[in-house]
Amino acid sequence: MTSWPAPAKLNLFLHVVGRRPDGRHELQTLFQLLDYCDTLELTVTNDGTICRRGAEALPEDDLTVQAARCLQQATGTRLGAEIFLDKRIPVGAGLGGGSSDAATTLIALNQLWGTGLNRTRLAALGLTLGADVPVFIHGRSAWGEGVGEQLTPVDLPPRCYCVIWPQVAVSTAAIFGAAELTRTTPRIRIPTLLTGDLRNDLEPVASRKYPEVAKCLAWLDRFGKARMTGSGSAAFLVVADMGAGQAILDQLPPWCIGFVARGIARHPLYVEEPDGV
Repeated sequence: MTSWPAPAKLNLFLHVVGRRPDGRHELQTLFQLLDYCDTLELTVTNDGTICRRGAEALPEDDLTVQAARCLQQATGTRLGAEIFLDKRIPVGAGLGGGSSDAATTLIALNQLWGTGLNRTRLAALGLTLGADVPVFIHGRSAWGEGVGEQLTPVDLPPRCYCVIWPQVAVSTAAIFGAAELTRTTPRIRIPTLLTGDLRNDLEPVASRKYPEVAKCLAWLDRFGKARMTGSGSAAFLVVADMGAGQAILDQLPPWCIGFVARGIARHPLYVEEPDGV
């Protein structure tokens, strides 16, 4: 049995810049990976079966199981896996936990099964599971476009973040499907990533549909400029250091929980691959 980390992410901003004919949304966003992780333990089996233990609140056919089956079908391997998931990243929080778990499953089983897919092929498989899976497979904090899968690695300044969650799971489909969602934010270029009118276009919709999100943002805003990540419901704030973030957590009201994390430039499982592979 081997342990594999699955880090959380933040969307430092998220702009909805258009809508495709197929109904999917065109985004511009900045992904920041964090050193706060779920952990997967995987045991290879010889009978081809795939099952997951742990994280009892998740369905049996969660994204880790779907990812394992996807890799199994794509490569024709006869091996299987038993997956144990130690779940720390909240579900429905906009922190990418499910996508990260799926990505780590693909990365780990690709190695353990000896299926030999390169990062590009793994990311293509991951995209069939969710728009955020490729950023974890490519393993770099990144500028994202398209539905979030068109990625350009970005070196971000070292920062610490205080992240709080109002213990409410938000439906991503409900947020993107809302009639009042702004879908015409002007496109920006990479040099302006950390300047100008940067925001999360999903935040007003999430705040209206889920009052707990608005309450969470208002509480964290007392300590600086808070922003929602992804489609919610978690909010985050840049803090001076880990101690400053913990000082905020020490004041948390009982209706929310949180953590302090450092931004990381690379996924813990990141491995350099030759250009063009």
